Amino acid sequence: MSKYFAVLLLLIFSTQIQALEKVTLQLKWTHQFQFAGYYMAKEKGFYQEEGLDVIIVPADPNNPNVDFRVLYGQAQFGVFHSGLLKQRLEGKPFVALAAILQSSPYCWMVKAQSGIYVPRDFQGKRISHLGHTENGELLMMLQRAGVNTDSMLLYSGKKPFDDFIAGKFDAMQVYSTNEPYQAQQLGVATREICPKQFGLNVYADVLFTTEAMLRDRPQQVMRFRRASLKGWRYAMLHLEESLAVTKANYATHKSLAQLAYEAEKLKDFIRVSGIPIGKMSAAKWLWIAQLYHLDVSQFHEHKADFIYSEVKQDPASLSWVLVIAAVLTLVCIPMYIQLIFSRKNKSHLR
Repeated sequence: MSKYFAVLLLLIFSTQIQALEKVTLQLKWTHQFQFAGYYMAKEKGFYQEEGLDVIIVPADPNNPNVDFRVLYGQAQFGVFHSGLLKQRLEGKPFVALAAILQSSPYCWMVKAQSGIYVPRDFQGKRISHLGHTENGELLMMLQRAGVNTDSMLLYSGKKPFDDFIAGKFDAMQVYSTNEPYQAQQLGVATREICPKQFGLNVYADVLFTTEAMLRDRPQQVMRFRRASLKGWRYAMLHLEESLAVTKANYATHKSLAQLAYEAEKLKDFIRVSGIPIGKMSAAKWLWIAQLYHLDVSQFHEHKADFIYSEVKQDPASLSWVLVIAAVLTLVCIPMYIQLIFSRKNKSHLR
């Protein structure tokens, strides 16, 4: 009996290993708490439960525009900003699966004694150059307040953080979880002027894939998305554990204090009252299109294919779990029958 049990365990283990599908998730920045939900989905086995072996790849900070890796199949899934919609309207077949951040953490950082409190106070001030399309809402916030951004003085040096601290310009574009912490560590008092504070809630950290993936592997996309969102829900409910895992296995270059600062900042962007984690709406994507002056008629043409809608489970397609169950059934029945006959034979011999 013990021999049969050992064979059964070996069969279960080997079948599970063979059944896992390898996929790659490309992050938009280096490892940090910003991606903790994906780490927890991997570490807690949520991906494995869905039959997936997920490789999580950080971005190169010198070349953080990583959408091309998903576009050309070097990764099956990626994390991008709300500019994903612009990419879609320009012909790239991207599909938005979930918006992890319900608003953007990009802000202007100013010194506490600067006298800059609201967007209209930026008139005549010197600001840092905006390097990425993902933070276009920073300029939009100023423009909506009546600030002539075309005439603003732009800082263009190579050490923006150091020069901001030195007082060489007035306002620096920052990611809310990073540079403000660095300033705090130096004892420099700052505050943040953020689009979210003035009604500009654009999606950020959008999980995405391609139309080809959705067409060819719809169940895999559904399972990856489901496990990822489960990971994010777990991370938000178990912050201390998620911080420890992130520090130990991923963001080893950051201190636990810095990661805790990130978590405290980001949780309000992720957990919004009345909105499930990852939830997207066509109405908000339309608003984003209008905000960035994209072609609204084009948006309506693409929205059904751009905004993910979970596919129905195909009854004809068996998941890896069902395959394992079928194999085990076929193996166990003969073993059970043989065991019964063996006992009967032993009883007759007695």
